[in-house]
Amino acid sequence: MSLPIDPETIDPDEFGEKQAVLEMDHEEAIEHVREVCTDVGFGIPVEFSPSELLNEKVDADRDPYYVLGACNPEIADRALDETLRIGGLFPCNMIIWEEEPGRQRVYHASIMKIARLLGMAPDNDEWADIVDTTGDLTAEAFDRFDSVETDVTD
Repeated sequence: MSLPIDPETIDPDEFGEKQAVLEMDHEEAIEHVREVCTDVGFGIPVEFSPSELLNEKVDADRDPYYVLGACNPEIADRALDETLRIGGLFPCNMIIWEEEPGRQRVYHASIMKIARLLGMAPDNDEWADIVDTTGDLTAEAFDRFDSVETDVTD
C-alpha cells in the first residue's frame, strides 16, 4: 500500500504538531497538562493509560504513557456542523510519555488540520476559523507547559 502523500515532505505545522518537555514526574506532568488544558478552554472528557493497559493485558513492560482527550464543546459543535466525519478523530489528544524518570514529553497533533489535509473537512472560511481557534488554544496551552525544549524526537 502506498500513501497518497509523502509524510517526509509535510511540515509539522501543516498538521499542527506541537511538543514540550516537562522536567517533573509522570503523574505531576499529567496533572499539569490537565490543569493547563482546562485553564485555556479545553475540557478532558476522556483519559486513559495505554501503558497500564498493555502492561496488564500483554505484559508489554511499557514506560508510562498517558492520553488526555481534550475538547472544547463549542468548537466541537461547530466542527460537527461542518462535517460529521470529524467525530472519527475526536477528541483532540494530548499525549504524555516518560522519556526518562523526571522527564516527560507532551505531544499533540491537530485533528482539525489533519481532517483538512485528508479531505475529511471542507476547505471554507468556517473551517479555517475552527483551525485558527483550536490552534490558538493549543498554542496557549503549550506556552504554559513550562517546557525545557520543543525539539522533535521519537
